[in-house]
Amino acid sequence: MIKQLTRSLCALTVAASLSPCWAATDPSKIHDSLVVMDTHLDTPALLVQPGFDIMHAHTYSDDFSQVDVPRMDEGGLDGGFWVIYTPQGPVDEEGFEAARDTALLRAMAIHKMVASHPDTFALAKEPEDAKNIAAQGKKIVYISMENAYPLGEDLSLLDTFYKMGLRMIGPVHFKNNQFGDSSTDPEGPKYDGLSPLGEKLVKRANELGIVLDGSHAHDALVEDMIALSKTPIILSHSGTKAIYDHPRNVDDSLLKKLVESGGVIHVNAYGSYLTELPSDPERSKAYGVLFKQMGDIANMTAEEVAALKAKRKQIDLEHPAVRATFEDYMEHFLHILEVAGPKHTGVGADWDGGGGVERMMDVAALPLITERLLAEGYSKDDLADIWGNNALRLLQQAQDYADSLDQ
Repeated sequence: MIKQLTRSLCALTVAASLSPCWAATDPSKIHDSLVVMDTHLDTPALLVQPGFDIMHAHTYSDDFSQVDVPRMDEGGLDGGFWVIYTPQGPVDEEGFEAARDTALLRAMAIHKMVASHPDTFALAKEPEDAKNIAAQGKKIVYISMENAYPLGEDLSLLDTFYKMGLRMIGPVHFKNNQFGDSSTDPEGPKYDGLSPLGEKLVKRANELGIVLDGSHAHDALVEDMIALSKTPIILSHSGTKAIYDHPRNVDDSLLKKLVESGGVIHVNAYGSYLTELPSDPERSKAYGVLFKQMGDIANMTAEEVAALKAKRKQIDLEHPAVRATFEDYMEHFLHILEVAGPKHTGVGADWDGGGGVERMMDVAALPLITERLLAEGYSKDDLADIWGNNALRLLQQAQDYADSLDQ
């Protein structure tokens, strides 16, 4: 009750344009003092793109990218989970093989980034690595997998990716697959949660010490993972249905189950999951044509990639995007904090995967979150949990369980 009153007084103070109650403490100094991590960085998709240099300062308006070292420095982002993503394809051997190859290339691109810039990046495998790496002034590189589809039906591949550094995995993406049900498959659920193979995936991930990720999963699959997993699960980039009723978001009932099990939800900044945005058929049509022309961007020349981006800029000029706002994002964030609390909430904005809102279109703007949460009355300790400690706790619990099996 006292904390709620404090937050209310802070909010009223800010609304009245008076000196905020945290004025005695510089928000930027607090932000810089924390280990700041994001649990869903889709940037490896750009690492395989000809002409993209992670060390170079880019801008979203120039090439649509959202993460690079100069902007990480500006936004105080120490790193996080760099995603191996593969789109959902046919659930058959040919699809599995193609996805496996794509996933291996993404994993190799992450390792190449670290190996090429050893003074800037360091691969993290253990829970304690994050703070040690940040203390050295380097960027934290944990590896996660969005969509377990590339594993096919051979779970020994999970061991292979674990050896490459994989420490988080989400069973599904936009559509159902061999592991279970997606929240957004137009045909609806197939298994009413996890498939039998999905249950084996949960068991093997637990045995290895890999955190399970319920983002993109159908609510029934999330509930299955909460029930079956021996360690708490994460929602690495999700929102709340209480603010916007979208299948990708979770309702308060499921959120409370997640919290009771020890899990953590990291708040997504994907605009169409935050609020109802006006449709633009002409923009959608133009992008549809562009995507058909695109092919495999990794096999393009730098000049072809530049030409593709020029076409995208032209579409945006002729059919401007209507974006969700920073306030839309914070409405989700603050509601989740009220329900879940700061020990079960974090940031997973979906950078380079569609995330970004007005005023926060790349990682350079991340201090806005810290500033706003301090204004709402959350403490430095709360911010330390939100920005890093909660995800690291889940990693530690996953590792502890795996270690216990070896005794």
